[in-house]
Amino acid sequence: MHSKQRLTEQRLARVLSQRIRPAVHGRALPLTVEIWDAPGEPVPAAQAIAASYRPVAVGHRWGPAWSTSWFRISGEVPAHWAGQRIEAVLDLGFDVTGPGFSAEGLVHRPDGGVVKALNPRNAWIPVADPARGGERFTYYVEAAANPTVPLPGEAHHAPTRAGDRPAWLTGTGAADGDPLYRLRRAELTVFDREVWELAQDLDVLGELMHALPEGAERRWQLLHTLERALDAVDVQDVPATAGAARAVLRPALAAPATAGAHRISAVGHAHIDTAWLWPLREAARKVARTVSNVTHLMDHHPGFRFAMSQAQQLAWLKEQHPALYARVREKAANGQFLPVGSLWVEPDTNITGGEAFARQLVHGKRFYAQEFGVETEELWLPDTFGYQAAMPQLLKLAGVRWFLTQKISWNTTNRFPHHTFWWEGIDGTRIFTHFPPADTYNGELTGAELAHSVRNFQDKGPANRSLLPFGYGDGGGGPTREMLARADRLADLEGSPRVAIEAPAAFFARAHAEYPDAPVWLGELYLEFHRGTLTSQLRTKQGNRRSEHLLREAELWSATAAVHRGLRYPYEALDRLWKTVLLHQFHDILPGSSIAWVHRQAEETYAAVHAELTGIVDAAQRALAGPGDGTVVFNGAPHARGGVPAFGSAPRGVDPAPAVDPVPAADGRLVLDNGLVRFTLDARGLVVSAIDLAAGREALPPGAAANLLQLHQDFPNEYDAWDLDAFYRNTVRDLDRADEVAAVPGGVEVRRSFGSSRIRQRLSLREGARRLDIDTEIDWHERERLLKAAFPLDVRAGHSTAEIPFGHVERPTHTNTSWDAARFEICAHRFLHVGERGWGAALVNDSTYGHDVTREVRPDGGTTTTVRLSLLRAPRFPDPDADQGTHRLRYGLVLGAGVADAVREGYALNLPERAVPGGTAVAPLVAVADEGVVIEAVKLADDRSGDLVVRLYEAHGGRARTTLAVSVPWHTVTETDLLERPLPDAEPVHACDHPRPVLALRPFEIRTLRIALATGA
Repeated sequence: MHSKQRLTEQRLARVLSQRIRPAVHGRALPLTVEIWDAPGEPVPAAQAIAASYRPVAVGHRWGPAWSTSWFRISGEVPAHWAGQRIEAVLDLGFDVTGPGFSAEGLVHRPDGGVVKALNPRNAWIPVADPARGGERFTYYVEAAANPTVPLPGEAHHAPTRAGDRPAWLTGTGAADGDPLYRLRRAELTVFDREVWELAQDLDVLGELMHALPEGAERRWQLLHTLERALDAVDVQDVPATAGAARAVLRPALAAPATAGAHRISAVGHAHIDTAWLWPLREAARKVARTVSNVTHLMDHHPGFRFAMSQAQQLAWLKEQHPALYARVREKAANGQFLPVGSLWVEPDTNITGGEAFARQLVHGKRFYAQEFGVETEELWLPDTFGYQAAMPQLLKLAGVRWFLTQKISWNTTNRFPHHTFWWEGIDGTRIFTHFPPADTYNGELTGAELAHSVRNFQDKGPANRSLLPFGYGDGGGGPTREMLARADRLADLEGSPRVAIEAPAAFFARAHAEYPDAPVWLGELYLEFHRGTLTSQLRTKQGNRRSEHLLREAELWSATAAVHRGLRYPYEALDRLWKTVLLHQFHDILPGSSIAWVHRQAEETYAAVHAELTGIVDAAQRALAGPGDGTVVFNGAPHARGGVPAFGSAPRGVDPAPAVDPVPAADGRLVLDNGLVRFTLDARGLVVSAIDLAAGREALPPGAAANLLQLHQDFPNEYDAWDLDAFYRNTVRDLDRADEVAAVPGGVEVRRSFGSSRIRQRLSLREGARRLDIDTEIDWHERERLLKAAFPLDVRAGHSTAEIPFGHVERPTHTNTSWDAARFEICAHRFLHVGERGWGAALVNDSTYGHDVTREVRPDGGTTTTVRLSLLRAPRFPDPDADQGTHRLRYGLVLGAGVADAVREGYALNLPERAVPGGTAVAPLVAVADEGVVIEAVKLADDRSGDLVVRLYEAHGGRARTTLAVSVPWHTVTETDLLERPLPDAEPVHACDHPRPVLALRPFEIRTLRIALATGA
C-alpha cells in the first residue's frame, strides 16, 4: 500500500474512533439505575417489572452464566435539550467478541411492551425526538448473561482438562458462578444527527477508497477528498465543524456508478441459530430481541426490507410476545417484513430423513400461508453443512422456485465454479440457485464485502447481479441504522457496485430473467468441510432416526385404525410431535455441534417423544388386533416379510425365522450358516469368512477380517465437533483382541476392552436371511478418538451407492480428481452398497450416517473395496463430554445384495415387526405391485377431511409402472403437492373408471396421492 494512503487510513481510523463517533452521543448525563436479579430461568416481563429493585451504579458486576438480570433505568430530559433527539445509551459490559456472542438486552416499557434490543453495536434506546424538555421516563432492560464462548477456530477454544471447563460449558444450565459482566455505561444523551451522518460519510468513502485497485484514479481522488474533510474537522469541537466536513465530501458521494456496475440486492437478515452455543430457550429470546430491532428500524426507514427464515422462531414469538408478533404481521402486510425459507427450521439436510424434510416444507410453508397469507417461493439455507441431491424435487413439489446458500464457499479443497446456476437433483428436477459471492450471511455492507462480491463473482459476463444478506446474526440484533446509511450511500456511487435493498424474490426474478440459461450442477452439493457432523453426538442422531420411523408408524397405524375401527386420529398430537422432531433437526442440533445443555435436553425430549409415539402406535395396533389369545404381528416396513404384508398384520404363533445357533469349527472358530450364507468368526471374534452359498462366492479378500473395529486419533485443526480432517487416517489401532468370544443361543457374543472403554457385540443370522446382524453396546470413555467398523470386500467397485432421502446417489470410490478425493467421508442413511455386475454387498444400519469407502489392488490382482461405518467420536468442543457413556446401535452385512435388496434390508432393520396380543389380521390400506415403488407415508389428510394421503417414490433408480390397490371403498385419487393440495394439472382418477389406478414413475420420482374414501369406509 502507498505510504500516503496508509497514513490517511490511519488518521481516518483514529479520528473516527476517538473523536467523531464518541461525539455522536457527546452530551450526556448519568441515568438512575436499579437492578433485580431473576432467580433461575427467565420470567415474564410483568413479573420482572413488579419485582423489588435495588440501586446500582456504573461498574456494577452482574450476571452469572445463563442468568437474567433486569435493569430499571430512569431519568429526566433537561429543559435546555428541548428540540433535540434524545437517546439513552447503555453498555451492559459488551464483550469484544461482538454481536450475538456477548450479553444481550431487551428493552421494555413499564407496561411490558417491547421497544428494541441492546447489543454490542446497537446500544441506544430512543427517549424523545424531538424532546420538549422535562420528560421523565423509565425503561426496563431484560439483560441476558450469555457466556462468551470462544468460537470455533479461535486459539485454545477446546478445554484440555476437566478443571478447565466452566460449569455452564458442561451443560448444567444453572445460573451460578461469578458474574460475567460489568455495567460500563448508563447515560442520557443528545444524539447529534450531523455528526452521525459525517461518520457514515467518512466510513463509506474510506472503505471504498481502500477497496479500489491501487492504480485507480477514483482511489486517489477519494484519498485527496478524505484528507480535506479531515482537515475541516476540529477534533476539539466536532459538532461545530461536522457540517463543513460533510460539504467537502458531498461531491464525492454524488458521483454516480458506471452503467455496467455490478448490481447487489441487499437483503436485511439475521441468521439466528435455533440452538448452538446457547439453549433453545435462549434462541427464542434472541429472536424477540432481533425482531424488536428490525421492526423499530422499519418505523423510521420505509424502504428497509428484512427476511426471516425459520417458522419455528416466529411461532415462538407469537407465543411469547404477542404484541411484538402483531407488529411483525403489520410489517409483513406492508411488504417490509419478509417471511422466507419455506421450512420449519433451517435443518441439516444430510441427516434429516426424506419424509421429515418434506414435513419441514409442509409445516414451514403452511405456517407462512396461515399467519401471513404468503406463499413462500425461496429456500433460504445459508449455513447448513451440505445439501442432498433429492432436494430440488422436494422443493418443486412444495412450490419452491429458488434456492440460496453460501456454505459451499467454505470448501477447503475445491472452489465451486458458479454463483448462479441450475441445481439438478437425482430425478432431473432443476432449481434456480444462487450463492452470494460475498461469502457471508452476516454482511455489514462494507466496502470490503462489496469489492469481494464483485471480484469473486464467478458468472461475470452473462450475469451481473448478486445477493448479499446483511445484519448481525446469532442474536446480534440484525441490521443497524448504520448499515442502512451505507446502503443509501452505495445505491449509486462511483467505484462501487450499485446496492439496492430489496426482497429475495425480487432478486431471484431479475437474476433468472438475466441468466435463464445458467449452467447446471448435477447431484449433491457436498461441503468439503464439517464431515464430522455425520457422527458427532450419537444419541441425538439416534433420537432423530427413531423418531422419524416412529412418526411413520404412528401415522400409518392411526390412519389404519381410524379407517378400519373408527378410532380417533390423533391430529393434534402428531402435529405437535412432528414439530418437536423438526425443531431438533436444526443444523447445530442434529449434526451434534451444540453445547452439552442442548444435547442433554434433546435426549430428554426424544425420550418423551418416543414414549408418546409408542403409546399412539400401541393403542392403534391393539384396536386393530382386536380380542383374542393369539399374537398379531404388524409390519410397518414397505415390503412384505415373514408372511406379513407391508403396512398390514397377520396372526403368528412362532417366529418363522429364528436365529441360527453357532457351530464350532476348527481352530476355535464359530460358524453361522443358514444354507444361504455362511459367516465364520475366529478366536479374535472377527469375521474371517463370509460366503454367499448360492453364488458360491467368498465375500472377503484373502486374509482379511470384517467387522474390524478401528480406533483413530481425531484431533481436527479447527472445529472439533464439526470437522474430520483427512489426516485422521494416518494413525489407526485395530481392536483385534477380544476379552471373550462365546457361542450363545442364536449367535456369537464378543467382548472387547480398550483404553477406558468396553464393547459387547452379538452377531446373529436368521433363517432365510442374507444379513449378518451385529448388535453393539459400547461403554465409551475415549477422548478425541474416532471409532469405525471396517468391512473389506473382495469387490472391484468403481462407485458406492448410498441411500439419501427418497433415493440414492452413486459416488466414485477412486480419487481421480480433487473433487473425488475430497469426499473421504460420505453420508448414507439406512444403507451403503458396493458391487460388481451381478453381485454386491450392502451395509445397513439403524444409527449411522458417516461412512468411508476405499479401494486397493492386491498383489494377487484382485481389488479390495473397504466400506467403513463411523460409529462414535469424542470431540471436546463445544461439549467437552460429547458421546461419553453407554450406547447401543445395530448394523448388518448383506451378502449377494443388489440395490433393491439394500433398500429392503435398510427399511427392515429400522422398522422391526411389532407383536401385540389379539386375533385379527388387518389388510393394508394401500399397496403397490412393484417392489421398486416404495410407500413412504400413509396418513389422514391434515385438513381433517378424512381423506387418505399416500406418499411414494421410485426407489431403485429406474422407470416403474405399478398399480395402486386400496383395500377400502374410495371415490377418487388425486395427485397433490407436498402440502396435500391438488397439482394444477391433476385430473382425479375415479374408482368406477379405474379400480386399481396405474402409476408410471420416473427414476426417483416422488408422488403424493390424496384418496377420497367412500362414506363409512
